[in-house]
Amino acid sequence: MRKVVSGGQTGVDRGALDAAMAHGVAVGGWCPEGRLAEDGRIPARYPLRELPGAGYRQRTRQNVIDSEGTLIIHFGPVTGGTRETLLFCEAEGRPCLQVDALCTTPGEALPRVRRFIGKWDLHVLNVAGPRASGEPLAQGYARELVGLLLGGATGSRR
Repeated sequence: MRKVVSGGQTGVDRGALDAAMAHGVAVGGWCPEGRLAEDGRIPARYPLRELPGAGYRQRTRQNVIDSEGTLIIHFGPVTGGTRETLLFCEAEGRPCLQVDALCTTPGEALPRVRRFIGKWDLHVLNVAGPRASGEPLAQGYARELVGLLLGGATGSRR
């Protein structure tokens, strides 16, 4: 994996970025103008580019376009911005894998994610899913799954 892309929101986005940075993998992506997130400004440690005049929806679409494929981590039904990500993947013809974190641990999901990446020969992966206010376990789950993917510690917590 050459690069992990995300929008910088709390939850899945930041969990994926944190794991990639911890493993020395490049990170990036687009964020809304003003580095807007539910907890205020996205911290400067996340090297994301502001999309001029854009909000969450536009940055989500641009991250799908600029990536080779998208991993969507969700917790039950795919709703809100996570659903928009899925629809953008379909509209742009980009490969997408959904992992329901309510049904599988990060360790159990890992083989599916590896097969997805291998099948599509992905080097730039967009990771998306719910924000922390919508799913308190999102950030930790994404951090663990992406960490496992990039060769980190093992584990099977939900």
